[in-house]
Amino acid sequence: MATPLVEASGVHYSWPTGPAVRGVDLAVSAGEMLAAVGPNGAGKSTLLRLLSGYLKPDRGEIRLAGRDIRRYGRREVAALLAFVPQYSEVNLPYTVAELATLARYAHLGPFRPPGSVDRAAVARALEITGMAAFAGRPVSQLSGGEFQRAVLARALAQGAEIIYLDEPTAHLDISHQSRTFDLLTRLNAEEGLTVVAVLHDLNMAAAYFPRVVLLAGGRVQDDGEAEDVFREDKLSEVYGCALRAARAGGRRFIYPETEEQRR
Repeated sequence: MATPLVEASGVHYSWPTGPAVRGVDLAVSAGEMLAAVGPNGAGKSTLLRLLSGYLKPDRGEIRLAGRDIRRYGRREVAALLAFVPQYSEVNLPYTVAELATLARYAHLGPFRPPGSVDRAAVARALEITGMAAFAGRPVSQLSGGEFQRAVLARALAQGAEIIYLDEPTAHLDISHQSRTFDLLTRLNAEEGLTVVAVLHDLNMAAAYFPRVVLLAGGRVQDDGEAEDVFREDKLSEVYGCALRAARAGGRRFIYPETEEQRR
């Protein structure tokens, strides 16, 4: 079997307030699209930061391309993975092109300015995300949907093999959500980009991600296709409320059972 692109083995991590990730084992192969879902406090975002190397596990190991991630240099990591964190504001002192260009500095040595290869990578990333026409616009003047595409352009300009996204569409309407996930699906299919995203929206996870990992209490509760993971009994137990599943258009949808329905 091929070596997983990223792998967690027996990973534990605690914040000062208590444990966040407890004994997680997870392997992601190149070219996968995986969504991590679960209630608030499940450890999803913490796990994503551990997989990215931003946090170091208290116990266990994170391997990137078969090698302990702690043994990589900054530029080596940047060549393999890009991270799109949650953003609550767009008040940044850059234009869209400048924001995307920031991703190229991870590949450059000290005091080395971006060259033709870097400029080409930025131009391609802006074109792919539909942001070329916004290249000279200040980031602070973008709408929420435009800003999210600008952040994706920055990640793509980095040229990484895997992209991690922490709630990439949390503040977007359904139109911008679908555009974001359509773009990620296309990049996955056409360019082999590996996508790992933390999501709260179970229906978006079911619609766009072939593989879903369900987390609760810092542990993996289930891992597989959404059809198998999104069972009413399991979801109701994990989320602590009555959830129901229905099918439409060949897809599974999750919705809460109302108080009136419970009577």
